[in-house]
Amino acid sequence: MSRIDIEDLLDRYLKGEASPNEIERVETWLNEHGTPNSEWQQMDQVHRDQWLSGLFNEIRDSAGLTDAKVVTMRPRGILWRSVAAVAAVVAIVLTITLERPAVKTGSDAVQLTVLNVPLNQKKQVILADGSNIRVNSASELKYPNTFNGKTREVYLSGEAYFDIEHDAARPFIIHTGKVVTTVLGTAFNIKEDKLQHTITVTVTRGKVSVANGTEALGVITPNQQISFNTVSHQHTQTDIDAKQAVAWQESDIHFHDITFADAAAQLQQRFKVKISFANEKVKSCRFTGTALKAEKLDDILKVICAFNNATYQTKTDGSIIIDGPGCN
Repeated sequence: MSRIDIEDLLDRYLKGEASPNEIERVETWLNEHGTPNSEWQQMDQVHRDQWLSGLFNEIRDSAGLTDAKVVTMRPRGILWRSVAAVAAVVAIVLTITLERPAVKTGSDAVQLTVLNVPLNQKKQVILADGSNIRVNSASELKYPNTFNGKTREVYLSGEAYFDIEHDAARPFIIHTGKVVTTVLGTAFNIKEDKLQHTITVTVTRGKVSVANGTEALGVITPNQQISFNTVSHQHTQTDIDAKQAVAWQESDIHFHDITFADAAAQLQQRFKVKISFANEKVKSCRFTGTALKAEKLDDILKVICAFNNATYQTKTDGSIIIDGPGCN
């Protein structure tokens, strides 16, 4: 969570617009540290800043979060001066709970992989359960290498298209800020627009449940969309042409240190054709390259196969099978 997000929370608290959970969090800290006899009240501004800095580092170190993203708080007029202590503690709490959502103790510890997609790039991830996620430019996705629990959970900041493998026993859950999107197996797009303060979920296949924390916002089906405003907490549900929401995917395909199997999955999705392998060894071959939007599938496969010492054949039903000795 950014400094602006934290200050927005504090601003809502001062205006009386914060949620009950947010009010409780802020006032609990004030009750513990804001009493007239507390040491805090005896400090000047310089010593308060020093004390807060030391507290932040102490909590971060004790929680094992030395590599967490640290939000540096800077003065911002009256708001900072009136709630400096609250801002520091809220920053600590939110850094621990949101920036490192996988930090747990004991046997339940889960290690998350963090994928950051630079500007003007797109990346694709095939998860352990076979789910396919295409992440848009300037977005971040956090996901586990394996799904061992009763749910499959990932964390998104930005925009991504999800094509989720069906698993009735383990719902797939996407956390985008406080918005929670839950599915069993479907295809949909999530877009977080921080400038407009909106999170929009659009379904292209199947059924998706959307909630703001524990508050249900609605269930949507193909060509339906829910848009949630993170400031006003208002939402709308509309019928749309889902193709427009996912049009961002139709661009050049960037293969960055990717396996042949993952590349085939991207091509399969782009060209709507089934691609399989006659030799499992070929699937692990890795390469880097770019396929232009206008290129035909045959032209792309010729280049990739030549690079990976493989061949491909188009069958009478239109599907493609790739063969070869594999890579060393």
